[in-house]
Amino acid sequence: MKVVKRFFLLGILVLLAFGLTACLNVSDEGSTDGGGEDENTAEAKTETPEINEGEEIVKIGYSGPLSGPGAQYGLNILNGIEMAADEINETGFEVDGTTYKLEIVALDDKYLPNETGVNVKRMVSEDEPVAIYLTHSGGVFATQEFNEQDNFIIMAYTSEPRMYEQGNELMIGIPPQYSVWPETFSKYMIEHFGNKMALLPTNSQYGKDWSEAIVPVWEEMGGEIVHESDIDFAKETDYFTIMTNALNEDPDVLFVGGPSEPTALVIKQAKELGFEGGFMVMDQAKMEEMSGFLDGYELLNGSIGSLPIEEENSEASNAFVEKYKSTYDTQFATSESALNYQSLYLLVEAMKAAGSVDDRQAIMDAVNEGIKNFPDENMILPFKEITEEGSIQWKSEAGAVEDGEVISIPLD
Repeated sequence: MKVVKRFFLLGILVLLAFGLTACLNVSDEGSTDGGGEDENTAEAKTETPEINEGEEIVKIGYSGPLSGPGAQYGLNILNGIEMAADEINETGFEVDGTTYKLEIVALDDKYLPNETGVNVKRMVSEDEPVAIYLTHSGGVFATQEFNEQDNFIIMAYTSEPRMYEQGNELMIGIPPQYSVWPETFSKYMIEHFGNKMALLPTNSQYGKDWSEAIVPVWEEMGGEIVHESDIDFAKETDYFTIMTNALNEDPDVLFVGGPSEPTALVIKQAKELGFEGGFMVMDQAKMEEMSGFLDGYELLNGSIGSLPIEEENSEASNAFVEKYKSTYDTQFATSESALNYQSLYLLVEAMKAAGSVDDRQAIMDAVNEGIKNFPDENMILPFKEITEEGSIQWKSEAGAVEDGEVISIPLD
C-alpha cells in the first residue's frame, strides 16, 4: 500500500510540473511587454536577392511593428523599402567598380522600444547592416544610445523633432517633422469649426510630444483646450466611454491620431455620438488609409492631416501608386510606403556619391550629393536637402476633407 501511495504522489508531482511549465510557456508567448521573449527566437523576415559572380550584398535592417495594433503601419513602411530594393536589385548598383545588391532583414518589435533595442543588437551582431530602418520615436531614442558606437546609420521614420537634439551623426530623419503642421492645422480648424479643442491622441511618447507641440500654437491663436485624455490602442478597442467624456465638454475640434485603423474607429465613434465638429489628425494616421476602413471619405468630412500621396498627382507619384497597389494587392499607397521607398533610393545614391558601401560617415556626408543626383523617375515627393542635424527637407502640404473630397492646403 505504501508503494502505491508513493507512485500516486509521484504522479501528481509530475503532472503539476508539466502544468507549471505549460503555464510559463503560455505566459511568455502571450506577453505584450517584450520581457519574456528570447531574442534568438524572433523570426527574421529576409529578402535575399540573387547575385551573379562578382556581385556583393549590402544588408539593410528594419525593426518595426509587424504584429499588434501598429502592424499595418509597419507593413506600409517595410513594403516601401522592399519594393525599392526589388527594383534596385534588378540590375544592382555600382560603387568603385563593384556591383552591389540589397538584402533586407526585418524583425517585428511590436511597437515596443525595448524590443527595438533587442532586434537592433541582434542584427548588428548577425548581419552587420549599413543602415537600419526604425519606425517609432521610442525605438529611435533607445537605439541612439549605441548606434554611433556600433557603426550603423539609423533611418528614422518618425516625425519627432526631439530626436535631433542628440546630435547623432549617423541618423537620417525621413518624414517631415511634425512641427511643420500645427500652425496650418490650427488656423484651418479655428476658421472652420471654432476654438474649443479636446485632446485624444495615442498614449505613446509620440502622442504626448505632439500634444505638447500643438497646445501652445492653438492657445496663441485664441484656442482653448477643454478636455485632455489619451488612448492606449494596444488595450482599448471600445472608445465609447473615452469619447463620451470628451464630448461632454462640448468641443468644436477633436485632436486624434495614432495608427490609421484605430484612429478611423475613434472618428467613427465620435460621428456615431453626434459630433459635428472638426478632426485634427496627427501625421501618423493617413487620410487615404482611414477612408478605406470607413468606406470612403464621408465620415472624414471636417478632417485635416497630411496630404495623401495620391493627391501629389505627378508622373513619378502616379507610377509609384499604381505599381504599389498592384504589387501588394491593396487599395491605397500611403506616404509611409512612398517616403521609405524614396529614402532607400537616396541611401543608394549617397553610397554611390561616397564611393563606399561601408564607410558610414562618408555615406552620411554624401547624402546631399545623392539628392542632387536623384533620378526623376523615383522622385515621388520633391525634396530639397538634408540638414546638418540629419532631417530630410520635403515639399509638403496638408490635406483637408470637404464634401467627401480631399483638398490640398499649403503650409503656413
